[in-house]
Amino acid sequence: MTPGPFAKSTGAVLVGGTTSDAGKSLVVAGLCRALARAGVRVAPFKAQNMSNNSVVTLDGGEIGRAQAMQAQACGLEPSVRFNPVLLKPGSDRRSHVVVMGETVGEVGAVDYASWRNRLRGIVVDQLTSLREDFDVVICEGAGSVAEINLRTSDIANMGLARAAGLPVVLVSDIDRGGSLAHLFGTTAILDADDQQLIAGYLVNKFRGDPALLAPGLDSLRALTGRPTLGVIPFAEGLWLDAEDSLGVAVGRRLGPPGDDVGQRLSVAAIRLPRISNTTDVDALACEPGVDVVWVDDAASVAAADLVILPGTRATANDLAWLRRRGLDEMLSRRARRGAPILAVCGGFQMLSREIFDDVESGTGVIAGLGLLKQRIVFAADKTLRQVSGFSVEARIPLHGYEIHHGQVVESGERAWLVDADGVEEGARREGIWGTHWHGVLADDAFRRVFLRQVADAAGKVDFVVGEVSYDGLREQQLDLIADLLAANTDLTAIAGIISSGPGNRPVIRSGLE
Repeated sequence: MTPGPFAKSTGAVLVGGTTSDAGKSLVVAGLCRALARAGVRVAPFKAQNMSNNSVVTLDGGEIGRAQAMQAQACGLEPSVRFNPVLLKPGSDRRSHVVVMGETVGEVGAVDYASWRNRLRGIVVDQLTSLREDFDVVICEGAGSVAEINLRTSDIANMGLARAAGLPVVLVSDIDRGGSLAHLFGTTAILDADDQQLIAGYLVNKFRGDPALLAPGLDSLRALTGRPTLGVIPFAEGLWLDAEDSLGVAVGRRLGPPGDDVGQRLSVAAIRLPRISNTTDVDALACEPGVDVVWVDDAASVAAADLVILPGTRATANDLAWLRRRGLDEMLSRRARRGAPILAVCGGFQMLSREIFDDVESGTGVIAGLGLLKQRIVFAADKTLRQVSGFSVEARIPLHGYEIHHGQVVESGERAWLVDADGVEEGARREGIWGTHWHGVLADDAFRRVFLRQVADAAGKVDFVVGEVSYDGLREQQLDLIADLLAANTDLTAIAGIISSGPGNRPVIRSGLE
């Protein structure tokens, strides 16, 4: 453990973005790991997150997946303190609001402006508390800091920075193009008081020779009076724990490069419109002999060795989407021939004969896909808990978590899993595995037995089960992010920004004034 540039660091900083998916979560995780490796007591913080990728904390709360990953980078257990407000979109205009880990209601995009005023005090109090308990707090903004239409009620970006006196480091994704204009324009459009908090820039996902970019960065500094603190190269090896839906693109292959040992398994993960908890798919993609691709077409569903029907924040609506695309019939054909299907949470509910939902969609009775002899009824209270148990067939201990309203009230299927109290869970029949439990495939021994069963069902007798540690791979990725920052950014300058506070930096122009 070497202190390096972070020796005796204290303070806080907000890592903001010029766009969504610019790399804020990555930078926060990398800074958290770098500080933790230096022996600094550090915690992550995201005042308001919008994501359907969530986890359950030890105390039964719900937070964004990225903040759980950042907590791991700090060597901490996930806590609702790290993400006090979580929005879980169920449509383009309405979201469930989770405050301090608990669902408190559903709001529309327009109505949420009034909610923000009530939530501002909660997020500032939580950040203040974290700053009292830790040496450094690395805060993550939400989307772009330049959403000036939302500025008056903002609690996640410049509104938080102003309220808590935070310097801001802006991150831009140069792989999309226009990065220098994004950095300049984002700064310039802010009002004078907000501009003075912008301390410097980070350019993310750069491909090529940094020397070619240097003249542009020099010009940017001359125009804004702010340094570029680093140019982070594009890294193919970073893929776990994607928070933004942009990271779950149709046709995208997940995981590290495959090897040439034995036969390979092809996995088609159906990219539902309101997909949630994609880490269930990540766990399979970590295996070197497994090719996982996000799909939305019937041909891909037909051809794969295994199809995953993942979780969703909108079971009824995504089931209707499946039918419009003809994926329901293709899943039925797979079931009739015993071709492997894994269904998790909302996907598991879709396989039922009937769904009664007057909670999430308000639709009432819905015909399911009919692939499992069970009936689902949506409860007003959400099931939200960590679970432990074992598999019925292999008796392998496992751990996971539940986040769902839908409950199995009738079932004619044999159980796949059993919890620690002996309560049966999920369903298992030839070619079909279904469960409400997220995260069970992160258990290495359980995942390997499952993949062996899939390979046998698919006739891949030469498939070689890997020896990958999923948790170990996640740790490696966190170290890789920290190493990328150490090699390609000015950590000494960033440490100075953290310790010096908001400062009084140049104003480019009057902005909104």
